Amino acid sequence: MGASLAIAGGTKAISDDMKVRWPVITHEDKDAVLQVLDSGILWGLYAPQMRALEKEFAEYIGVKFCLTMNSGTAALHAAVAAAGVGPGDEVITPAFSFLASAVAVLHHNAIPVFVDIDPRTFNIDVTKIEEKITPRTKAIMPVHIHGLPADMDEVLAIAKRHGLVVIEDACQAHGAIYKGRKAGSIGDMATFSLNTTKNLPGGEGGFFVTDSEEYRGKANMLRMFGEYVKPNEGRKYQAYTMGWNYRTQEMPCAFTRSQLKRLDSVNENARRNAEYLTSELSKIPGVIPPYVPPDRTSIYHKYRIRLNPAALGLDVPVSEFRAKVQAALQAEGVDAVRWQTSPIPGQPLFQIMEGYGKGCPWTCKFNEGVTYSYDPADYPETVKLIEDSLVICSETYPIYCQTMDLMKRYVEAFYKVFENIDQVLKVEVTGDEEQVAGITMRKIG
Repeated sequence: MGASLAIAGGTKAISDDMKVRWPVITHEDKDAVLQVLDSGILWGLYAPQMRALEKEFAEYIGVKFCLTMNSGTAALHAAVAAAGVGPGDEVITPAFSFLASAVAVLHHNAIPVFVDIDPRTFNIDVTKIEEKITPRTKAIMPVHIHGLPADMDEVLAIAKRHGLVVIEDACQAHGAIYKGRKAGSIGDMATFSLNTTKNLPGGEGGFFVTDSEEYRGKANMLRMFGEYVKPNEGRKYQAYTMGWNYRTQEMPCAFTRSQLKRLDSVNENARRNAEYLTSELSKIPGVIPPYVPPDRTSIYHKYRIRLNPAALGLDVPVSEFRAKVQAALQAEGVDAVRWQTSPIPGQPLFQIMEGYGKGCPWTCKFNEGVTYSYDPADYPETVKLIEDSLVICSETYPIYCQTMDLMKRYVEAFYKVFENIDQVLKVEVTGDEEQVAGITMRKIG
């Protein structure tokens, strides 16, 4: 029996001052932003920092074109629009992702159709895609979840057989590699997020990337009010299509350019920390580290473990076991969080199906005779993953900026928790409440 758990009155294993807060902001980052202020150019249809960032990221990914956007969600919407998706169309995407993957489809009056995930990679299960294809299907949007590329060869083969567009949601995968190619350079189009939590942070922002001049042109009109504006030419203020203001600004672009110089080292640190955790945590019965196929690399935007109480000889509901372990780890100072608490189709948006009002786009006349329903039980692997898994390292203190010393302390905390599993099982957690780090937190709803 080891030392008493912090949640049971023992000493906390890890102090908060050991953790590195993200993003790490250097003097070079600050100077880059100050230079923008000195220039007096804070925005523009083709402002210098924006154009430089687009060029540099396109070169980094290995594509011809890159457009900056003011969010990853905006970039996803631009890709959906560029693909020609519209009313009456469907886009296939995984049931496990951030909501934006599906909302971007709704933004263009189309219907997201969900597919369950592979239980090992957490990415879309490619063996279940074709059964979801209908005459209405226009595109497939695989998500490189947590920074691990999806099975792109299989996705591309399916898309080719059915004449579908492939949009890579690479919002969590800046610099991840699939069979020698960077994520985002494989499909017809791809998108990235620059939200502060990402391996490449820009505060807020996003990228749309492609090798197609046609797709680039359509996406560019969407971000500029539907106008067709060439670099170095004046605006005519004539909209040719539905458009939004998805432009970004110069200070975030300058900051992101500075961060981009360190992206590879950030990703390498993430891999080093993750590989150490995987090596050590795999020795603990009941803990299942993330799996990375040998033909690709992950940038570990999130490091997700699964828990199996049966491996410890425990007859405990897995969701209850996960909640108790989470509370014990957090009490010890480990950042152990959930990140998503239901499949996307289980969220109220898809249960209520009110949409834009009056049920649109589901009740749109272009969908007459088609009935859509979103039952979380139709995605059992996604449900299981959410019930039995935790993300180690939070978005404020992600794995890619932490020290190896902290990772070693995290491993020690895991051993402490699992060596005292009898104390862990005494933590009071119910379906309506979760006790986290000694604090009872009541769920809403």
